[in-house]
Amino acid sequence: MTDERDTRAEDGDDTAAATRPSGKRTARRARTSDAPADTGSVATLDRPSAARKADKSAGKAKSGNPFKRLIKFLREVIAELRKVIWPNRKQMATYTAVVLVFVVFMVAFIAGIDAAFIKGIDWLFG
Repeated sequence: MTDERDTRAEDGDDTAAATRPSGKRTARRARTSDAPADTGSVATLDRPSAARKADKSAGKAKSGNPFKRLIKFLREVIAELRKVIWPNRKQMATYTAVVLVFVVFMVAFIAGIDAAFIKGIDWLFG
């Protein structure tokens, strides 16, 4: 079993790594995608001006059922939230600690500046 894993790693076959979430969405997409590799060029969307005007007018004329639009919006929100890579418990604790330390530092910094300004004003107009 170990030899088989070693030969797969040497051949570049990383199917075992595909079963564990790595947090790297682009690597996962590259493995599962049948699309050709990205060449680094930037794709542009050149649409004729008539098509842009038609899209704008279609958006204004669209007055359909507001409940259907709300349900469609909520479904799209749920679909987008499923794409999010959520932090695990350890990452969340780390991020929370960093934010709290930064907030405490900023409060102390601004309080120090405020105290310095108060002393300066008292000295100046004292």
